[in-house]
Amino acid sequence: MPAHYDFWPKRLPHSITVPATSVWENLAINARRYPDKVALRFLGRATTYKQLCEGTERLAAYLHGLGVKKGDRVILLMQNTSQLVLAHYAIFRANAVVVPVNPMNTAEELKHYITDSGARVAITSADLALELAKASNALERADGLEHMVVTQFSDGFDAAVQGPDAPPEAWRNWLLGEREPARLAHGEVHAWEQALACSYAPPAHVVGRDDLAILPYTSGTTGQPKGCMHLHRSINHNAIASAVWGSGTSENVVLGVVPMFHITGMVSVLHSAIYLGATLIIMPRWDRELAGRLISQYQVTAWTNIPTMVIDLLASPNFASFDLSSLKYIGGGGAAMPQAVAQRLLEQYGLRFCEGYGLTETSAPSHSNPPDHPKQQCLGIPFMSTDARVVDPDTLQEVAQGEQGEIVVNGPEVFEGYWRQPQATEQVFMELDGKRFFRTGDLGRVDEEGYFFITDRLKRMINASGFKVWPAEVESLMFRHPAIQEACVISAKDAYRGETVKAVVVLRAGHEATTAEDIVKWCHDNMAVYKAPRIVQFVPALPKSGSGKVMWRLLQEQESA
Repeated sequence: MPAHYDFWPKRLPHSITVPATSVWENLAINARRYPDKVALRFLGRATTYKQLCEGTERLAAYLHGLGVKKGDRVILLMQNTSQLVLAHYAIFRANAVVVPVNPMNTAEELKHYITDSGARVAITSADLALELAKASNALERADGLEHMVVTQFSDGFDAAVQGPDAPPEAWRNWLLGEREPARLAHGEVHAWEQALACSYAPPAHVVGRDDLAILPYTSGTTGQPKGCMHLHRSINHNAIASAVWGSGTSENVVLGVVPMFHITGMVSVLHSAIYLGATLIIMPRWDRELAGRLISQYQVTAWTNIPTMVIDLLASPNFASFDLSSLKYIGGGGAAMPQAVAQRLLEQYGLRFCEGYGLTETSAPSHSNPPDHPKQQCLGIPFMSTDARVVDPDTLQEVAQGEQGEIVVNGPEVFEGYWRQPQATEQVFMELDGKRFFRTGDLGRVDEEGYFFITDRLKRMINASGFKVWPAEVESLMFRHPAIQEACVISAKDAYRGETVKAVVVLRAGHEATTAEDIVKWCHDNMAVYKAPRIVQFVPALPKSGSGKVMWRLLQEQESA
């Protein structure tokens, strides 16, 4: 018996049976069970389970009319909104595959998601539609989008909303400002309201456990992001396991503020809440005052977050007026929770912050801290139905307890492989004791009680406030700058973000007048804001090995020192 079973939540089984049904069926079942129960609250507007489910049927029928068939990929580019939830489930209802894309991506980056996934249809919001259209219009006709369904934020809430639900004044222009309509050079743009008014019957719902459900993209040590193939069963496993792990019931009130385009927000928050029949309170982005009011007003019971959000909320000048007494579960990941903050949550509210660990490849948690026995600055124990080990990255043999090695994971939440990349897939899987394990690329150790701790990274990666930044991807974008001859991206310490992005740059001859500010601004205009370097250092040359490879580790060590 593994050591960590001594700390396993007493009421819970070690593994669960994954349903044969699709993720959409979770919504359909709860629409029959709880037709009038509030499924979503978005800036003051409530949507019941019945309304949400009927909306997915109408949008699925419309997508079917646009030619979306079983297995087709549909891009979903949106901030957290009630429309994102409806669109996500409508794509499933149409037997298609959700391609969730980070709204921070620029046109240059978006081109890859369109061409690599082969998507012909996209659903987006008006604030992002121009950038997506710009990406599609820059492609050959055969590679671009044929249809784009565009929603206004105001399709999901009432502009005159007052009281605790009212969005911050600073958001009003973003949410309600006039926008230039997007146009597709070789396709058609459709209004959300028109799509939702569809009166045709949707196609028969024929997908189940073994069909492709979502294709989220993850970057890595080389260049462009890769699509992770998740079937309905891997998503359902972690949605249900997350619900059970946090003692979830249909009476849960969940704060949905971590981004739902990201695997954690999508699986452990959105799909978990809908599976339970819970009420999901949606925030389009983080704002500590709005979060404090919503938790107080709706008596939020469960909040999955990034630790920087908790730190920010505790620092609010209005903190004393917020009522957090309803919270029963608080946890998250993406960055370590500072000890002092965790201690304050425990002393003031009796809340133990439960850190977890997972990757896009593992549909969010592969490890989580047991709510009754969490350890701080710790990944937790292997999640439900999961076997995790620590192996020597060279020999792939298991190391002794306490020794450092690569964390590897086997379980029903692990993805099938990378989309159309058999070679990359082969590189991240290994056999051990007759099982197929996914290699995380993270170095860690296991303590005597079976809890896992990260010690280092095997892969080059920067973790900025929970957003993963892959240096190779940033470098390949930076090489497009006319003044940059060479660039090496490393992490620098940051008091708020934990880590931030730094670029060490060699300028081309004749471009010596280029400033660090010029490059920072160009990066902000040409890549997602969280990837863009905040610090630029000019050097005459980058250190190189005998084979001519840039010695990034040497630069990283110098920075860390």
